[in-house]
Amino acid sequence: MLNVPTRIYLASRSPRRRELLKQIGVNFEVLLFREHFGRGADVDEVPHPGEKPEDYVRRVTRDKADTGWLRVQQRALPRHPVLAADTEVALGERIFGKPANRADAAAMLRALAGREHRVLTGVAIRYEEFFEMAMSETVVRFGPMSEQDIMHYVESGEPLDKAGAYAIQGRAAAFIPEILGSYSGVMGLPLHETAQLLARIPRY
Repeated sequence: MLNVPTRIYLASRSPRRRELLKQIGVNFEVLLFREHFGRGADVDEVPHPGEKPEDYVRRVTRDKADTGWLRVQQRALPRHPVLAADTEVALGERIFGKPANRADAAAMLRALAGREHRVLTGVAIRYEEFFEMAMSETVVRFGPMSEQDIMHYVESGEPLDKAGAYAIQGRAAAFIPEILGSYSGVMGLPLHETAQLLARIPRY
């Protein structure tokens, strides 16, 4: 049995992260942020000029955890730890977030096809004065993809809300011969690092 808090807040809309936390038996409530630009986003997820992928992921992950804890205080919610995460695909120093549309998704997949790239996932916990973060880096190798492969995959709709325009746990697995690192990290939440962080939260 994992030595984790009885309940946490998950500062993420991702259904994959929910599934992964359930997989290791963590009880959580979802803590939602604003993401619509018309109302102003709670977290700045626009890469800064010259910002390296690792630095971007650390910044966004920390901001999500800090903002989540602020929301707990502002809403006078029960004070449980906040878990936040951010996942990005990096090809060299280029950051591939979620595609804006189908054409953007196809362009990302053309760039990744037949090459190796990195998947960087940051995970952080904020609780009172406690803050800790861990980073997971996984190398993913894509096999060749024909234009027909790319268009069929894009038309499936699966790439549209995924960093790098693919889901390793979905149809894209057919194009990935090898990974080196954390499979759950590529999905969006590295479970080993997450469990270690949860176990270090001060008891409350």
